Amino acid sequence: MEGRKRIVGWGVLALWVIVLALAAPLAGNLGDVQRDRAVDYLPASADSTQVAKITEQMPGGESTDLVLVYHREGGLTDADRASAAREVEAVAAEHPLTSVPRPVPSEDGTTLLYAVSSTQPGTDEVARDAFVHDVRERVSGEVGGPGALATDASEVYGSLDGPLLYTTVAVVAVLLIVIYRSPFLWLVPLTVAGVADYLSMAVTYALHQGFDISVSGQSTGVMTILVFGAGTDYALLLVSRYREELRRIPRPYDAMVAALRGCGPAVLASSGTVALGMLCLLAADMNSSRGMGPTAAVGVLCALVAMLTLLPALLVVLGRRVFWPLIPAYGSVPKAARRSLFAAMGSSAGRRPLAVLLTGAAALAALALGVLNLPGAIKQEDSFSSTPEAVTAMKTLAAAYPQMGTQPITVVAPKAASGGVLERARATEGVTRAELARSGSGWSEISVVASHAPQSAGETATIRELRSVLGEGVYVGGPSAEQLDMADTSTSDQRIVVPLVLVVVLIVLVVLLRSLVAPLILVAAVVAVWGAALGIGGLVFEGLFGFEGTDPGLVLLSFVFLVALGVDYGIFLMHRMREECLDGLEPGPAALAALRSTGGVIASAGLVLAATFAVLINMPMVQLAELGFVIAVGVLLDTFLVRTYLVTSASVLLGRRVWWPGPLAKKPASTAGSESERLPVGV
Repeated sequence: MEGRKRIVGWGVLALWVIVLALAAPLAGNLGDVQRDRAVDYLPASADSTQVAKITEQMPGGESTDLVLVYHREGGLTDADRASAAREVEAVAAEHPLTSVPRPVPSEDGTTLLYAVSSTQPGTDEVARDAFVHDVRERVSGEVGGPGALATDASEVYGSLDGPLLYTTVAVVAVLLIVIYRSPFLWLVPLTVAGVADYLSMAVTYALHQGFDISVSGQSTGVMTILVFGAGTDYALLLVSRYREELRRIPRPYDAMVAALRGCGPAVLASSGTVALGMLCLLAADMNSSRGMGPTAAVGVLCALVAMLTLLPALLVVLGRRVFWPLIPAYGSVPKAARRSLFAAMGSSAGRRPLAVLLTGAAALAALALGVLNLPGAIKQEDSFSSTPEAVTAMKTLAAAYPQMGTQPITVVAPKAASGGVLERARATEGVTRAELARSGSGWSEISVVASHAPQSAGETATIRELRSVLGEGVYVGGPSAEQLDMADTSTSDQRIVVPLVLVVVLIVLVVLLRSLVAPLILVAAVVAVWGAALGIGGLVFEGLFGFEGTDPGLVLLSFVFLVALGVDYGIFLMHRMREECLDGLEPGPAALAALRSTGGVIASAGLVLAATFAVLINMPMVQLAELGFVIAVGVLLDTFLVRTYLVTSASVLLGRRVWWPGPLAKKPASTAGSESERLPVGV
């Protein structure tokens, strides 16, 4: 019989080998469909998105716009100007440009700019990057502008995959070694997480091919973090339960079956909640947010499948020896099980539940006030933690041309109406000049230069005024308009997605816990955690990290991730508490028993998840660093404050009302035994 059971384990491993062989061609192609152009992040219905799509269809396709900046602190010499003219002529001789670049000197004579635009690269990112690099090699000045900024951003995102993966693996490996205190055991869940990450890449590529979901560097980076973070959490829960079952059951296969029966429902419910929460992002209008929804859900579900099939098979095949040197012997009892740290923490919440609840709630509310200190929307040039050449050029231009926009606003209008649109654009307040650029496919492109610096309040007012006076069927876009649309759409998406996530999560919790009060407690707790974590971000982003602004999508994405992931731990705790109540304990003692038995593994899981998201803080993109910081801080608050003290104290205070209106709210007290007589057995 035992031999046949081992064959089952080997059979599962063989099946996974086949799955990986089939996934390999798909996973290897994911990088080919990853896009980090502006249109891949822009709101689907915004003016700037329509401009990007229309200009792609015009003769030559999408234009790559650059600004060549020549600067000398003491003032440019005649030799400098002559050299700049020769270099620009060399660029024009090598690449077809949409117009002849003309020099625009600054008033103080220190700077000279040339606007260079070419449709040669079109929508091909590789061709665009090659064009930008070639121009940079040919000129001695700084090369900036939207095209150069896009190339620099693409290179940053392209450089994330390797360091992000290696750093995440290293962090998880160190934590697992510390948690398991075994030279071998940590390799098993880490290997399985790597397999899950590979599978998620294949599934994401298939979804892109089948449903055209947006795949970006940001979404694939977050997917990797989720696979290793959430996957390792599930592994910790399963291994903890399996270890305890090995003390009660002699054969590893039977112990694993018991472990899966014990923690499987909670893991399935928690992962399902996270996936559904992420899929709520499909309701967002922002392309980057909507694309991240299914990508993140794929990561969580692939981690779930791997941890509930491949991980058990590996552990059963390896047997008890994988736990060496702390091998759980059959019939043994874990040392100091009764006097754990979480038992002591839970006892303090049980003795003064009202004081603990009020103090904790007040602390979270105070931290949430830091939201008022969040810096404003981040500018393009401030979105890098390092300073690429395009950003240096933008800063040089901002200083040399304070009274003139150095980044054109792009207007597209029906060709038949282009003359009238051009005149209205020139007459708009805040516009320095407007020129007809090119026409084709029934549209005309008009280049507008504002009298204010890019992404300033004055330029924003000019963009809004242009959209107001130019009429229906005319679209206003360009880099600054894109940033404006992102900020406006993020606010709009929050009003749609936030309530949707709350409703979906609440419904799942009601079905799982068969109660209304307990789910409301958990949802209120995770919302409070999100507010406090965002508030802490407001206190440190500018002063400690030097971030000049916040990404427009930070509020929405951090909310979705923290609510979905935070509810994970609430499910583990409340599900175990419900089991204790079904076995006869009152909710107060049941909450303490659940905390004692699950606190250690939940703390370990929280540390791993927080550490994986903290990896993003070291990435060279400010939006990723901000998102990673807020989620990491939120997970730690949820694990060590909310789960341990606030949810426990609220459960003690409410008693059986915590399960209202379910049957447990009316079940009479049992005399089956006191909480102090029960031994913990994992999640």
